Amino acid sequence: MPKVSFTKALKRFYPTLENKIYIKGDNISEILDGIEEKHPGIKDYIVEENGQLRKHVNIFCGEDPIDDRITLSDMVGEEDEVFIIQALSGG
Repeated sequence: MPKVSFTKALKRFYPTLENKIYIKGDNISEILDGIEEKHPGIKDYIVEENGQLRKHVNIFCGEDPIDDRITLSDMVGEEDEVFIIQALSGG
């Protein structure tokens, strides 16, 4: 089962969010659906209303950024690590 890690910035909004969780899914979209089941509303911070990845969020599968930011169809293997990184802004 893929292991998913998050930046600590998301814990501000979801204090019960673990740093690493295991989620079933064959692609990034399914992984995000699984995360949403565990933490309702979190997808609103990750994807736009139309389902594409928000500009300030990056998702890596292993060391590589995902290619499909629109439909999130990048495949994920059973042993893969997925990293969800929310950029911080401000001054």
